Amino acid sequence: MDFLGLVLVGVLVGLSTVLFGFGGGFVTVPIITLVHADLGSDTARVAAATSALVMLVNAVVSTISTKRETLAHLKGEWWLFILLAAGGAFGAFCAKFAPETLLKWGFVIYIAVTAIDLLARPGFFRRGGAKVRAKAGKGRGAGRGRGGSDRSSDGLSEGVEDLGEGGRGIAALFGFPIGGLASFLGVGGSVMTVPMMRRSGATMTVATTLANPLTLIIMLPAVLVTITTHASTEIPGMLGSVDLRSALALLIGAIPVIVLLRRRVPKIPEVIHAWGYVILLITAGVVVAVS
Repeated sequence: MDFLGLVLVGVLVGLSTVLFGFGGGFVTVPIITLVHADLGSDTARVAAATSALVMLVNAVVSTISTKRETLAHLKGEWWLFILLAAGGAFGAFCAKFAPETLLKWGFVIYIAVTAIDLLARPGFFRRGGAKVRAKAGKGRGAGRGRGGSDRSSDGLSEGVEDLGEGGRGIAALFGFPIGGLASFLGVGGSVMTVPMMRRSGATMTVATTLANPLTLIIMLPAVLVTITTHASTEIPGMLGSVDLRSALALLIGAIPVIVLLRRRVPKIPEVIHAWGYVILLITAGVVVAVS
């Protein structure tokens, strides 16, 4: 694929970053796999490393362009950030020694399992956990309507708390495995963080938006590892295992789209947004599987 073709693909990378929080991972890995199919055992490693760099830059641009009130949902999540970064470094380090077959089919299997989970288990297509029971006794007896039904003034049942658009968030203990898998396979954190935030009660817009700063935390240490890992095949424009030429082309196409749309996020119905996420997920897995 020539440079201009990669720039055009970069536009799709930018769209996937803004709309689905992928940071480009699920577009970049299949594309780089196709571009470097002749590298043999280095193909999956170069694809994952290049994807990590593209996701890092896109995540930085997207996070800077995100409204502060949205980023506020991550306030105080320091342990989650630390464990995501630690997992990101560990996963990238392990990928240095992993065989190409494991990286390629690990990516495909990971996506397949995730897609099946999203389709089979409730909570993704409709907000899960948007309302949870408040502490015992809170608001007890308040808002009791006719016939003894318990209703508060805002229309919620007695003792039920509305968590808002950000949901309950992600427990810090999941940070290390999320970061490890994301950097090992080069997929970014969104494939785990978006479904988890969705089931915690977050809207699709907030879940996909917050996936970008979380991906930034994962991919920063991962990129530092991958640029020191050299592919066995010498290719012009390579830095470690990163294909800088392809990464540059993808970023030229992606960054303007991210900057334009992040401040004006398109309003997409929740169900359509969720289905779009799943369809893109499956498409990425199929492309890598058949390449």
